[in-house]
Amino acid sequence: MVTPPFDTALLDRLLDDAGIDLLLATSKHNVQYLLGGYRSLFFDVMDASGLSRYLPVLVYPKGKPEKAAFFTHRLDAHQLEAKPSWTPTTDPMASGSVDAMHNALAYLDRAGLPTRHIGVETAFLPADAMMTLQAALPASHVKNALFALERLRARKTPQELAMLRKASELVVDSMAAVIGAHGAGASKRELSDALRREEVNRGLAFEYCLITMGISLNRAPSEQRWTEGDIVSLDSGGNHHGYIGDLCRMAILGEPDAELQDLLAEIEAIQRAAMASIRPGVPGVAIYEAAEPLVRASANREHMQFVAHGMGLISHEAPRLTRSGPVPYDAYDAERPLEAGMVISVETTLLHPRRGFIKLEDTVAATETGFEIFGEGGRGWNRGGVS
Repeated sequence: MVTPPFDTALLDRLLDDAGIDLLLATSKHNVQYLLGGYRSLFFDVMDASGLSRYLPVLVYPKGKPEKAAFFTHRLDAHQLEAKPSWTPTTDPMASGSVDAMHNALAYLDRAGLPTRHIGVETAFLPADAMMTLQAALPASHVKNALFALERLRARKTPQELAMLRKASELVVDSMAAVIGAHGAGASKRELSDALRREEVNRGLAFEYCLITMGISLNRAPSEQRWTEGDIVSLDSGGNHHGYIGDLCRMAILGEPDAELQDLLAEIEAIQRAAMASIRPGVPGVAIYEAAEPLVRASANREHMQFVAHGMGLISHEAPRLTRSGPVPYDAYDAERPLEAGMVISVETTLLHPRRGFIKLEDTVAATETGFEIFGEGGRGWNRGGVS
């Protein structure tokens, strides 16, 4: 008996709503989700190989999980031998994107699967594989399955929540270690490199470090040096088995003056108000309704930004809470109720013209009874060079 590691009834309903009979998932994150955690050891970071690229293809016919199949690169064969995929058919014989699509198409023909309405991930299907698909099935209607797959992942399982919690906690721990171990003369690049090492040493896959220092608003690592009184922001993403912890914390070399204390306290108050609004049943826009009056009332409102967005296997996944944020999409979840298991990044940023870049970012899960903050520590002014 085939037991897929996801809610097949929900996926079938989402595909039916989208008018899709057959799903071909090809992004690393959605293939991971549909396979219950599978990530290619060889291609976890890179995609390019020879004259082509890695392309996993997960075939899922609506309502027929017993006919699901997984087609992938031949270098995945050993990994799949050690831990087989749940899919009844698994074929690690491809050497590139066109091979993978050819192998999947041959299976569709052998299995007699419906190909009238095919869902693909248009942003994650290379042109050569798309052309191969369209040439083989010219009468098929190819649709974008992004929305259906995003909604499938919107509510996190307890296992997913545990990984997001762990990722967040380890990112905060890594930041504390870097700040405490570095002081006067350390460069932004040295701090960023140290954060990479700390996250990796804790078992995370390092994603990025956005870093500011002093009054500069430039967030790229550089040779700028930390001097007495300078503030530093560390905004980093580290993932735990694919699930991203994305947080920002502040540091200072020396002691913060009263103004800096007040500025960070104001950001903390906005964060707390926004996070306190998160609970099942309230519309997504409630998060903005809690934060935005405080932003408007601030003496620094002209330099302040607030945003909330979904988190999980990727940043800015469902729920979609605003159409005016840094990543453009419709505000699909603004008027819809939040659900237990949804995970939201809440961030308030102050681009102060005299004091520099001051920000807090937190990862928050909606629970059955309210909310839980992942990675709660380090929210005040962390002192550099004190370990």
